[in-house]
Parts: sequence; C-alpha cells; structure tokens
Amino acid sequence: MKGTGYKKKSYYRHISRYGEIISVLVKYGFGDLLSRINLEKYLSFGNKVFKIRRKKKIEEISRWDRIRFAIEELGPAFIKLGQFASNRPDILPAGLIESLERLQDSVVPFSGDEAVGIIEKEFGLPVEKMFHRFCKEPFASASIAQVHRAELMNGKEVAVKVQRPRIESIIAIDLEIMYHLASLIEKHIHAAEIYNLTQLVEEFAGAVQKELDFTIEALHIEHFINNFSDDKTVFIPEVYHNYSSRKVITTDFVIGIKVSNVKGLLEAGLNPKLVASRGADIILKQIFFFGFFHADPHPGNILVKEDNIICFLDLGMTGIITPTSREKLSLIILGIVEKNPRKIVKVLYTMSDIQKENREDLEYEIAELIQEYSSRSLRNINIGDVLHRLSRILSVHQLRVIPGFYLLVKALVTIEGIGYRLDPQFDFMAHLKPFASRLIREQLSPIHLADLGYGSLIDLFYFARDFPSEAMDVFQLAKSGKMKFVFEHQGLEPVMRRFDKFVNRIVFGLVLASLIIGSSIVVLSDMPPRLYGLPVIGIAGFIAAAIMGFWLLISILHHEKM
Repeated sequence: MKGTGYKKKSYYRHISRYGEIISVLVKYGFGDLLSRINLEKYLSFGNKVFKIRRKKKIEEISRWDRIRFAIEELGPAFIKLGQFASNRPDILPAGLIESLERLQDSVVPFSGDEAVGIIEKEFGLPVEKMFHRFCKEPFASASIAQVHRAELMNGKEVAVKVQRPRIESIIAIDLEIMYHLASLIEKHIHAAEIYNLTQLVEEFAGAVQKELDFTIEALHIEHFINNFSDDKTVFIPEVYHNYSSRKVITTDFVIGIKVSNVKGLLEAGLNPKLVASRGADIILKQIFFFGFFHADPHPGNILVKEDNIICFLDLGMTGIITPTSREKLSLIILGIVEKNPRKIVKVLYTMSDIQKENREDLEYEIAELIQEYSSRSLRNINIGDVLHRLSRILSVHQLRVIPGFYLLVKALVTIEGIGYRLDPQFDFMAHLKPFASRLIREQLSPIHLADLGYGSLIDLFYFARDFPSEAMDVFQLAKSGKMKFVFEHQGLEPVMRRFDKFVNRIVFGLVLASLIIGSSIVVLSDMPPRLYGLPVIGIAGFIAAAIMGFWLLISILHHEKM
C-alpha cells in the first residue's frame, strides 16, 4: 500500500465488496458519514443503500461500540485494523481505544477439508504422510488463521496453524477500500485530518503483510527461544520447520491454563501471585535486556504450565527497541518514579526537534500530570495510565517518539492489567524501577564508558584518515566548476519592498518628465487642432503631467502607495 497510491479503477473492481461495507455501516448508523464523504457519487447504487432503515435499538448503543460491532461484522482485515488502531492512543479518542480493545478476534472456522487442502498444496504431500494423526476439527479459530491439533510420526503432539483460504486476496481488497475511505474522510471532513487515517492504514498494511507470512513468525519464535534459553520459568513452543511454510506453521502443542483464569490456576495448585510477578519480569526482560518484545501479550496468548511456568503463544506481532531508545525510555520511567517533570522533558527534547518556546508549556503539562500522582505511593501508580496520558501529551505537542513506542505502551498496559487480575496487590512499579535503574547504571559503568570512548577514538581515527582525501575531492569539484552554492535569503522582504517603491517612483518621475518635455515641444510646434490658440494635445499633456505630479507628491508624503 505504502508508496503505491490508490488507483481509481479499484473502486469499481471491488464494487460488490463496497456494497457489503456500505450496508454494514448504514446498519450501524453511519449513513451520515457516507453522505458527508460523497461516496454516493462513486457508487451508482449508493443512494439505494442509504435508504436502508436502521433499527431503533442501534441508536441506544454508544457510537464507539457501534464502530466495534461494524468492524467485527466487516471481517478479518477490519478486525485486524481495529486491533492495530487500539495501539495508537496518541491519535484516537480514549473511548474508541477502549472499545477497540474489546474486539473479538474469533470468526467462524473454515472447513477441515480446506485446511488439509492448503497443507497438501504447501508441502506437496498428503497429510497422512506428514502426520500420524491430524484433527480436522479446529482447536482455535481467528481472523487470519485457525489451529488444528496433530501428531507427528514420532508421536510428538503439535499445533498446526493454517492460514485462511484466500485471506491474502481478501485483505488486499479491503486494504484498497480502507485507503480509499480514509482518503475520502480526510478530504471531506477536515476535523478528521488530525487522525491521519491514511498513514494509519499504510502502517497497518505493512504490519498485516508481515503477519500473513508465517516464516517471519517462525523467526520470531526462534529469537525468543534463544533469548530465554537459560530461563526455566519461560516456555516458548518449538517450531518444526519441516512442517512450516509461508501459510502453515507447526509448533509444540501446549497444555496449560489461560493466564486470566485465576480460579483454574488455584484449582491446579498454581500460584497466581507468583505468575503475575514472573510475567512482569519476563516482559521487562524482553524490553530492557533484549530490545525485542511480544507486542500482543493478551490473556489468550499466555498460558501457565505446571510449576508456574509461563508460555507465550502467537508471536507474529513483536516490537523492537534500540539500545538508545531503551536508555531514553528508562530515563522517562525514572522521571515518573522520581516525579521529576524536568527530567522527562529533557529526554523528550533529545528525541525531538520542537521549538524552544514550547518547552515551558510541555513541562507545565507534564508537571500537572505528575502532580496528580504525587500523593500516591509507587504501588498505587498505574504506569499504563501514565504512559497513555503521556502519549496524548506528545501527540498534542507533535513530538516524535521512539519507534515502537506505542506497541511498547500497549504491551506494558496489557501485562500490568493481567498482573492486577492475578494479584490485587500487584506492584508493577516495583518490578519496573529496578530494570530502568539497572540499565542507567550500566550506561554509566566504567566498562560501558570505556567502550564509548574506544568507539569515539575509532571514529576520530577514521575522520582524521579520510578528511584530507575528502577535502581534496571538494576542492576538485570547486576547481572543475561542478560545485554549486545555493543561498536562501530570509528577512529581506521589507527591504525589497522599499526598494521596489523607490524604483517605481524613479520610473514614474521619468515618465512625468518625458510627458512635460513632450507637451512643451507640441505647444511650441503650434500643431493643430487648437483651443484658444494653443495645441489641444499639448494642453492635454500638461494636464496629465499635473495630475501625475500631484499623485507622486502625495505618495511621497505618505510613504505608502508606491
């Protein structure tokens, strides 16, 4: 989607899908939106659809929930877009974010025979020769794929995730339509420009295309396995590459209890408080130690095995945070812990190019935010709420944030919510502060400073080595006449205007002098016709010269007109 633009012929190529989308939007009370974006002029049947009557019950549902219901009915691509948008509290209203977070990523499963057909097409083998047993009844179903339970020839139980039939083409069509609708909304509804919907769709297109490639998810899983190879409190299902492809991925089948099922955990003799503590530490390790984290750790993607071992599933959506960004994030968190708005603002300024005059306003808003939490103990500070509100402040001030920041906020908010559900006394800040403090200490350690110094010396060496030759290249370009200097003047407009007035007056004066001299010559030549013995043309020239002279005198006195 990004960089390709939207082709006009696509509207008509997908006319039937447009009809379905319009029907759903009208059903949930958004016919007024369709009228405002002039969609009917693109679709011949638009006016007929707009006449569909809505049920009165729809009016009793909040606008945000109606958006959610419409998205769920529109299918996989729109559900994924809603989930993706729920990670952007910087551009969407809080009420809409809350509604989008409740989107149900479960749809009617497709037939087991179709799943078998996809597997056999991917590997060129009958399912019977790949698996000792394959259950056609899906174990779980979602918008992109569904999971089947199977058994390898060696008796190993596995989970086979199979991509939905034709899902790539379905999503491709919906992406074109989404982009078109977003463009129309931005064009016709000026208030929607702040949401930057076309950019949101472009970002989503890139993310969902990665999710459609299961080889990328397989690489993510291998990465997590390597990161936690020495941590016995974490279990990451192994990928079986011989049974995995772009549309099929086979992993260990995990038996465990959903992390949000507190009653089930207690009945199984597990410790919810320990699970909450471990889960928080695991996510924070991903962020602060490895810079590679699970970006969608919702309860459906986390199971608890015996001995309180935590298992992460569905690693298609991940986030990356660079060492520099980790350091800045740590400073922001420490600023929140220490209730020091100046420290937070200082970090934000190193991340952005905002004007100095806005600094006091930004510091005031952050101080106001921190003040609301000043009377609370660290245990009672909801870090997710603070980061959400900080995101909105950044958006208002148009600050550039570190890449992956909103995915990071989403992950922290989700894991914090799970922690509170498992343990009402859960203190997420107590887990978070040591990680941030440790990272800052490591940045200031003699070894790290020595590494930085060594790196700077290397950079200085290469600079000293390359500078003479690069300077010579510049001189050669100048000597050959291939170098061009472009100057852009600023602040000279008033001077130029005064200069223009001065030139205009000189020209006007020359014309006036010419007119007087010409008129004098005509009078002396005694050229007919005459009026009272004087040439008419000469008299007219003198009158015109008098008017012009009077006008020039007034303009000079007032310094305005010319």
